[in-house]
Amino acid sequence: MLKKVLIANRGEIAVRVIRTCREMGIGTVAVYSELDRDALHVRLADEAYALGGQTAAESYLNTDAILKAIEDSGADAVHPGYGFFSENTDFARAITAKGVTFIGPPPESIEVMGDKISSRIAAEAAGVSGVPGRSEILVSSDEVVAFGKEFGWPVAIKAAFGGGGRGMKVVHAAEEAAEALESAQRESLSYFGRDECYVERYLTWPRHIEMQVLADTHGNTLWLGERDCSSQRRHQKLIEESPAAEFPDEIRQAMGAAAVKVSEACGYYNAGTVEFLYQDGEFYFLEMNTRLQVEHPVTELVTGLDLVEWQIRIASGEAIPFGQDEIKRMGSAIEVRINAEDPSGGRFTPSPGPITKFRQPSGPGVRLDAGYEEGDEISQYYDNLIGKLIVWSDTREGARRRMLRALEETVIEGVATTIPAAQAILEHADFAAGIHSTKWVEETLDLSKLEVNPVPGGDEAEPTVERIVTAEVAGRRYDVKLFLPESAAGAVVASGGAKSTKRKSSGGSVAKAASGTIVVPMQGTIVKVLVAVGDAVEAGQTVCVLEAMKMENIISADKDGTIKEVRVSVGDSVGNGDIVIIIE
Repeated sequence: MLKKVLIANRGEIAVRVIRTCREMGIGTVAVYSELDRDALHVRLADEAYALGGQTAAESYLNTDAILKAIEDSGADAVHPGYGFFSENTDFARAITAKGVTFIGPPPESIEVMGDKISSRIAAEAAGVSGVPGRSEILVSSDEVVAFGKEFGWPVAIKAAFGGGGRGMKVVHAAEEAAEALESAQRESLSYFGRDECYVERYLTWPRHIEMQVLADTHGNTLWLGERDCSSQRRHQKLIEESPAAEFPDEIRQAMGAAAVKVSEACGYYNAGTVEFLYQDGEFYFLEMNTRLQVEHPVTELVTGLDLVEWQIRIASGEAIPFGQDEIKRMGSAIEVRINAEDPSGGRFTPSPGPITKFRQPSGPGVRLDAGYEEGDEISQYYDNLIGKLIVWSDTREGARRRMLRALEETVIEGVATTIPAAQAILEHADFAAGIHSTKWVEETLDLSKLEVNPVPGGDEAEPTVERIVTAEVAGRRYDVKLFLPESAAGAVVASGGAKSTKRKSSGGSVAKAASGTIVVPMQGTIVKVLVAVGDAVEAGQTVCVLEAMKMENIISADKDGTIKEVRVSVGDSVGNGDIVIIIE
């Protein structure tokens, strides 16, 4: 059995892995960026090592820094979590080259399935058909246009080395192709460290059904059950459940068998997920995620299996001691992702900032996997997932009602969250009846009148100051903390030895509608400026693009006019309410 595991990740998934390791008696090592110096995963781990930097590229995507942390800590295994390097072949090989166990599939499987293009080819070779598409890397938007003309619009541009909806753009017409490809490439590079993309047909009303697989190094490959992940916005999942509602068992069995075929075709072992689109009684291979999925807890609750534990056991060389017929699926589980986003009007605007209050739900059949606690900060530089709320009941309706109760108990202040949107989904008759698709949230669910009330914790909130005395020896972190009233901290704030939990002013005033003064609605980084002084613009025209929490957000002109002033350039950091463009 492994002795010490380094978790090459952050947030909720790092916390999740640490907890199972602790139950198994395995030591844990956290790594952290400068912004995550006092993050929850760092506080929970047995050891923690600094990676340096703030952005993902400077820290969690810095292979050399992670390899040094492995060496310094003496870890004999690495768990990659999800996102970041979890599906990066080069990283997996760099780990195994050091004689350290990679808790995941072999690099060769990642190479085949981590690349969505080669995975399509492998699936087809195994007799599993995929969504019609081009199994080649896009080199220009002209290829997108040609594909659209052949198969019809809309089409989907997807990150070849990504997942979770990151780096995916839907193109409705030829004139959108160039901008959509550029945007998809930027998002993919930012989140996965690679910018290759491909194109495929965009189905009109599909359900997103995925199969959890588990395979060992002794030739055993099993499917554990399906998850319905159709409740999405921006192609990112909001709610997942197992089993899928109104899903024929013959399709379930055929899809499970197809998932096993795809896994065996690439020599897969460890935990993985084979994703399908299901429409009109047919299913199509979408991709394989060669890692643990965000939504894995719903499978755990209906099967009674700890998937992280089995990842570790398989990586340690153990054989799965049960067969396909011995897997029992009981009851129904639903998961809600709680993201730091403001869903008002259906816009889902990123909402970074400090969590000033976090009251967590409890009671029968309720589980919360969170990466933050009260007082922690949600950074613009990382994914906006605060945590996942998961419930189990013996029926789907029981699980739905239990989730609504648990969401009512959950109180998060300081940032806006997607909880109100999740409640709207769960309360809708379509969801209760199991009638929905990947487009249902955006095309049917009406969130236009949803307004999230301002959260307490602004400038009027009573501030506290966290005094931290930190020492790093060979990159390992030791600290002592004191929490003091700001008035009592004195010169501590000025010295840089303290961090205030008071929410700071945005540094700019929010303009009124159609004023011509264009402000950004959130903290982030400018990744594209599309206008210059003297340009004529129309209301609704994109003037710049802002990246926040790994998502690109369009900033538009609010009236017709001429650009009088451009106050930002590509790469600039901006805050909520900052003025970026002035139109006269």
